[in-house]
Amino acid sequence: MNRRTSLRLLGLTALAGPLAACGAEAAAGGSELKQLKYQGSVGAVTLPELAADLGLLGDLTLQWVGNTISGPQDIQAATTGDTHFGGAFNGAVIKLAAAGAPIKSVISYYGTDESTFIGYYVLDGGPVRTARDLIGKKVGMNTLGAHAEAVLKTYLKRGGLSDDEIRQVELLALPPVNTEQALRAGQIDVAALGGILRDKALERGGVRKLFSDYDLIGAFNAGTYVFRKDVLAKNPTTVRTFVEGVAQAIEWTKQHPREEVVARFTDIIGRRGRTEDASALKFWKSFGISAKGGVIAERDFQTWLDWLNLTGELKGKQVKVADVYTNEYNPFRDGAR
Repeated sequence: MNRRTSLRLLGLTALAGPLAACGAEAAAGGSELKQLKYQGSVGAVTLPELAADLGLLGDLTLQWVGNTISGPQDIQAATTGDTHFGGAFNGAVIKLAAAGAPIKSVISYYGTDESTFIGYYVLDGGPVRTARDLIGKKVGMNTLGAHAEAVLKTYLKRGGLSDDEIRQVELLALPPVNTEQALRAGQIDVAALGGILRDKALERGGVRKLFSDYDLIGAFNAGTYVFRKDVLAKNPTTVRTFVEGVAQAIEWTKQHPREEVVARFTDIIGRRGRTEDASALKFWKSFGISAKGGVIAERDFQTWLDWLNLTGELKGKQVKVADVYTNEYNPFRDGAR
């Protein structure tokens, strides 16, 4: 993680008590929340936004408060009470929980499959062909301390690099739209690219895939939405409505033709009036969620907890996977529906 993120995480344990009351924002008289604050994503439609547009949230509404810059930032906003929920890579959720944040994951919202993945690309004809070739090289990615970094370091570890050798691989956080350009200009040696940015880079040619998260791990659910535990305790019906709606929205995207899903996304962006470009939607393929309704599996967290313990990133702090997530609100748990 970058220095700013690390400093914020250090203060979360101290903040947990004072925020317990303000973070929940339960209405007077014990009634539950009927509006949830959240952060969106520029030029994209999130699953909660889709669920709301499909009428799957009942009388629950969403209040957009701005756009997130990364998964770690999004779940920090939920922890501090700036929003009611946020989403991030599961490894980042574990790190935040280890720092003392009172959060719990309730549903998967993105993953990796054969069509939706993060690839690590190098220039054609370049010298980088194996994990060992990355020693002393620079790798550009969207943010540090999250999905792209965890996958890269897993690749390096499996490639036989020692901890000291892994530390010699330089990681750089770059705006996603600039990562391909940095690779072609020789400012970095490897670019982590996904979605439209990956597809456009491949269309232009001159780059090749070194590996991808799908190549390395296979299909997996990678990120989850989290709520503060006090919000869950005071608003169980609201959270259940939210999770059920998102779960049904996930299945809606799987059951309808891709063209219909993209058309719906385009219409949503056009109506919400945020002055954004929707052209990237034509490259959308899927949310990459393999589990029905986004049900969370133990391995979705255990894989990254094992890795974080192995690399010493948790600094001896104990985290139990069972304490980090729950499927109790998901209608598809235990094979239901």
